[in-house]
Amino acid sequence: MPRTQSVMNMLLAPARTFQKTARVFITLGSLLALVDVGGCKGLPTLEQQELLVRANNLMLEHVTTRAVVNVWGKPPHHHSEFTPFFVMPDRSMIPRSRVDTGEPPKGWESMVHAGEGVFFAYPDRGWLLVFLDELLVYKEELKPEKMQALVRDWAYQDRFRTRLDEAPAP
Repeated sequence: MPRTQSVMNMLLAPARTFQKTARVFITLGSLLALVDVGGCKGLPTLEQQELLVRANNLMLEHVTTRAVVNVWGKPPHHHSEFTPFFVMPDRSMIPRSRVDTGEPPKGWESMVHAGEGVFFAYPDRGWLLVFLDELLVYKEELKPEKMQALVRDWAYQDRFRTRLDEAPAP
């Protein structure tokens, strides 16, 4: 009998070790899931977004077009186009049009996202804001001469836009 028990113990020892290890990983996974869910607060309310804009705290993915327009008014210049975005390691996005032709942004690895980019230019404030799906995904402070060059480029591009490029009427 003792020999049978020792053989059984030898066979069951790895199974017990596996069970203990699995319990530890399941517990850690559950804790990480709880922390991850707890960390997702979602989009701030419109009032909170407006406070951020008033404070000039333009937080990416926390401010919508509506909040900016409510606080700063309709942008003096705006532009909309299908845009590829370079996704940076910190999950921020840079529109392709804001990077030198043929050059990736510094630190970029390999992710790209594309969608209808909406560009707001506020020359009096010195801000270029880019929205994707109504969320602010890119901001850049520009000097007046760079802002004017950008607006001229938009006007030039719009000269060649066809009715097929325009958004459908509601």
